[in-house]
Amino acid sequence: MTRTKNQDASAKKAPSKMRHPSKASGKGFRRRLVFTFAALGGAFLITAAGAAWLGSKASEINSELTSAIHLVSALKEEIATENADEATATVRELREHTAAAKKAAEDPLWTLASALPGPGANFSAVAEVARSADDVASLGLTPLVKVYSSLNWETLLPSGSGTDLEPLQSASPNISAAAHSVRLSADRLQQIDTTDLAPQVAEPLTSARHQLQDLAGALDAAANASRIAPGMLGAQTPRHYLLMIQNNAEARASGGIPGALAVLSLDKGRLTLGSQISAGAIGAMSPIIPFDPQQQQIYSQRVGKFMQDVNLTPDFPTAAKAAQAMWERKTEQRVDGVISIDPVALGYILDATGPVSITNPELVALAAAGLPTELTGKNVVQTLLSDVYAQIDQPALQDTYFAGVAQQIFAALSDGRGNAKGMVDGLTRGAAEGRVLVWSGLPAEQSIIGEYALSGSIAGPSVAPSQFGVYFNDGTGAKMDYYVKRTVQLIKECPQGGYEQTTVRITSTNTAPGDAGTTLPAYVTGDGHFGVPPGSVQTNIVAYGPAQAQVETAKLDGQKTEFAPYFHSNRPVGVLAVQLAPGESRTVDFTFGKIVQHTEPNVVVTPTIQDVKDVTLPTEIAACS
Repeated sequence: MTRTKNQDASAKKAPSKMRHPSKASGKGFRRRLVFTFAALGGAFLITAAGAAWLGSKASEINSELTSAIHLVSALKEEIATENADEATATVRELREHTAAAKKAAEDPLWTLASALPGPGANFSAVAEVARSADDVASLGLTPLVKVYSSLNWETLLPSGSGTDLEPLQSASPNISAAAHSVRLSADRLQQIDTTDLAPQVAEPLTSARHQLQDLAGALDAAANASRIAPGMLGAQTPRHYLLMIQNNAEARASGGIPGALAVLSLDKGRLTLGSQISAGAIGAMSPIIPFDPQQQQIYSQRVGKFMQDVNLTPDFPTAAKAAQAMWERKTEQRVDGVISIDPVALGYILDATGPVSITNPELVALAAAGLPTELTGKNVVQTLLSDVYAQIDQPALQDTYFAGVAQQIFAALSDGRGNAKGMVDGLTRGAAEGRVLVWSGLPAEQSIIGEYALSGSIAGPSVAPSQFGVYFNDGTGAKMDYYVKRTVQLIKECPQGGYEQTTVRITSTNTAPGDAGTTLPAYVTGDGHFGVPPGSVQTNIVAYGPAQAQVETAKLDGQKTEFAPYFHSNRPVGVLAVQLAPGESRTVDFTFGKIVQHTEPNVVVTPTIQDVKDVTLPTEIAACS
């Protein structure tokens, strides 16, 4: 191919205009490398600085929340000792710590880190805990302590002179608002998914959830109490309640056979106790007071026929309605509700009031037979449930003494004796143990009471999902339950077919002396009138399982035995009668299957003269392969 002149010339000049390829690319590469390392270094420094900043914020949040938590125990003590000024100062300090933690969690870099996929959930969870803690301190504890310091608790309890209930009524909106705020915070924490959280975040979060749920529950209860208590104490119109004192020496499902009855009246907090009669004086109802067929099948029509048997059923609303109807039919006196209490709870009241001297002349004469002239929290149970039968032969006089003692204890209450804190603690303990029960005939009040154990309900919001129940009804027709000691234990068996399975074990021991049949009064042993040998005890043991479950088998001393199966409010029920000679122990096992609930089980038992802690044993868990 022939080149042109111009082509040759340009070809010769071209090399003089071009740079060496290797030198040119080397300098550009070095510049790009410098820029790249500079950018990476800057990013690294920014990341390192950001990480250090986030670390410092995490440390700050942890420090502030830890300081706040440490103040909670002091706050509890200050409230318990009624030190309002110190409690106010502690809440102020606690609020400073939670506010600082919340501010740290609202840092822009922390907020940015919360949006990152993966680890961002940890930052978000910590921020929510900080926000919730501050809400609890500012919207919950701060107004509550303010309310607490404004109330004179010594004047809020019912007394013979009345009570100014207006401060409690005024405080109710603030208590309700605080409870609502804490409930919202608790609900927010519940919505956090802990699946992918780091253990250092998930574990404190779980703990915070439990603590906040407990606090929310307590505040909900306080809010509900502040809403209905003034009305129930007669703030607007006088209230009248049938007071039913249960006698644990003869077991009934909710405690003991109703002994003394009286009308307790409250008018603007002024407490009066009317004249008393025995449950036997009400007589038999004809026609019977109607109640639901399921319970009639389990407990017979006696629940609606005799005042002494209204609480064969463990469902106190059913028992209370029957008692109210019987009282009104017999006396033509209207009552607004029913309150039940047993001698053990009377002992808790005496612990708060101090000793009560027997001054009623009729009681003084009866006490001359060998009964104490001064009742205390330590001797009232033995006096009312044992000594009175040994020292007084006539049942009518026994009832007189029983009723008179109750009258004097409530007189001490109406005189304002004792301290408010001790009284509240005693009644709270009694309610927790099922020894103090309340039913209101007003549906709006009862719907609130029904949320708590105070209602004695076997169904509804007060019953835990995996709740079992063990109840005792005397079959001796006597007062021998004073000598019976019992234990109740849940045994979580191995699941079957995807369902939980639990055995309820009840061990009963008759601790009466071997010669009880001849040495104890006939009124105590029953004297064989109902087919039970004197000195022996017969008990109808009633076991309830969780809703939708089934009661599958029963064993007596390890041997399978027949039992009576029922259902009550969708809960399975097993009934078995057991007779014990003096000194004899027997064990009953009811096994419940097809349990759909997967929460931890709990058990509620008939309150007896024993401490409930001695009756309910820790749950045993079977070894499963």
